[in-house]
Amino acid sequence: MLSVLARRGIAREKCYGAVRLVAQRAASTEREPSKTALYEFHQKHGGKLVDFADYWLPVQYSDQSIIKSHQYTRECGSIFDVSHMQQTYLRGKDVISCFESVCTADIKGLKNGTGTLTVFPNSKGGILDDLIVNRVSDDTLYVVSNASRKQTDMAVINDAVAVFKANKKDVSVEFLPSDEQSLLAVQGPAAVAAVQKLCTTDLSRLFFMNTISDTIAGVEKCRITRCGYTGEDGLEISIPSARAVEIASALLDSKVGKLKLAGLGARDSLRIEAGLCLYGNDIDETTTPVEAGLLWLVAKQRRVEKNFPGSDVILNQIKNGVTRRRVGFLMTSGSAPARQHVEIYDNEQHKIGEITSGCPSPCLQRNIAIGYIQEVSKKVGTEVMLKVRDKFYHSQVAKMPFVPTNYYQPPK
Repeated sequence: MLSVLARRGIAREKCYGAVRLVAQRAASTEREPSKTALYEFHQKHGGKLVDFADYWLPVQYSDQSIIKSHQYTRECGSIFDVSHMQQTYLRGKDVISCFESVCTADIKGLKNGTGTLTVFPNSKGGILDDLIVNRVSDDTLYVVSNASRKQTDMAVINDAVAVFKANKKDVSVEFLPSDEQSLLAVQGPAAVAAVQKLCTTDLSRLFFMNTISDTIAGVEKCRITRCGYTGEDGLEISIPSARAVEIASALLDSKVGKLKLAGLGARDSLRIEAGLCLYGNDIDETTTPVEAGLLWLVAKQRRVEKNFPGSDVILNQIKNGVTRRRVGFLMTSGSAPARQHVEIYDNEQHKIGEITSGCPSPCLQRNIAIGYIQEVSKKVGTEVMLKVRDKFYHSQVAKMPFVPTNYYQPPK
């Protein structure tokens, strides 16, 4: 896959971790990757397509380098095709209890029209996936989960639904195929203003992790959720795949705004600057929410109820601590980028952890990374050594996010 990227000119990008990430995570099977509804649209606009999570997706576009695309998202706004993500609706009067049986969120405590990030834990407290669950109404949930974990997530949900149905409970599930429903992420300071020109909802009243159904560019039954994976203000828009090109074109119209298309490369470096996890890199089935620094995903009410998978392990860690922790790293000027599997040392002889994600930060002009380190060394400012290609580089534990987030929160 690396050679394929090189032939397409992508490997010449100096930077920004997703290029390597895409190469590492490209599908190993010989099955032809799926195409999103915007496949030809990406080609038309100069998208350099790669196989990611069994889908053809753009890593960048011909009009901008990955660095420039990253910066443009922070300064103005970009459109990302994230239709590879799994979208799911669950319905029925017992749907909230059903979904709470497999996740750590307090969905009963959410107001209708709001959502939260959560995880599916396994019996050992490990993370099967991280996902967003939105409480649309008392009897409807809208869920967005990772494409790479699609089969696992579907099995978790189907099993939970089957258990509840066997007990005469009212719950059903609908997994939306990407050829029927697409998903666009519009991110950056100018993103919401552009979408506002195309919809009827007053988006100034739609706060971070709020969701609503609306008409966009004349297309009915679109779902708008104020969230994203960049640390910037923005929206994720669920749209009928048959109208995806129409809506994407409308968003690109200069009369609407100055949005540009962006790909996987910028998406990865943006999420690293925001300190956000990538499943398979920063979290997996062997990592608990406590170790991952995601304790806030285990709702206080659920800790009292103790009725989610792996609750005994997770609650024990909350009480007694862990031996390792996910933290950020800020490398000294002139250091080589530290990417996944780079080892962390407290001196040149004693290994104390491993990097899980890393890239040069366009905003900080410094190399940054995320990784796991021994609990005793997690304090911000702790000096460590990162071993990159058999050479040691100075770094220190840093607070995340590396770049301040700009989520649109309600007034206090």
